[in-house]
Amino acid sequence: MSQIDKKLAELGITLPTPAKPVANYVGWVRTGNLVYTAGQVTLKDGKIEYQGKIGKDFSVEDGAKAARLCAINIIAQLKDACGGDLDRVKRIVKLVGFVNGTPDFADQPKVVNGASDLMVEVFGDKGKHARSAVGAGSLPLNVAVEVEAIAEVE
Repeated sequence: MSQIDKKLAELGITLPTPAKPVANYVGWVRTGNLVYTAGQVTLKDGKIEYQGKIGKDFSVEDGAKAARLCAINIIAQLKDACGGDLDRVKRIVKLVGFVNGTPDFADQPKVVNGASDLMVEVFGDKGKHARSAVGAGSLPLNVAVEVEAIAEVE
């Protein structure tokens, strides 16, 4: 068991099977030592959670939980990209979080912290990353949050 798998177990996180793409794309692409994940949504146990807008249907705290769920799905994609060995992740380079908020919602960074915090919990200093937190008028399947990642791997 990898060190990262042990950390996930300590946190009570069981990674899902990486979600299959629903359109003409793949879940991740590796080029050189970088892995780019497709945007991951709030999918849990095969069902979409957190459908709606932050600031109307969900609080900032709920949004952070939604972003954390997206990050769990990112880690599942990275595990697939690393042939099952998450210890091959050298660094989470960047996260981009999209927040489906009301027109006046301005706390996107607090929402995306749910994903950022999890990356640091799981990967330690290697989980510290650059980031963008962007407001969106809508997102696919009306999810509240979508997050994508770039990671450096061995």
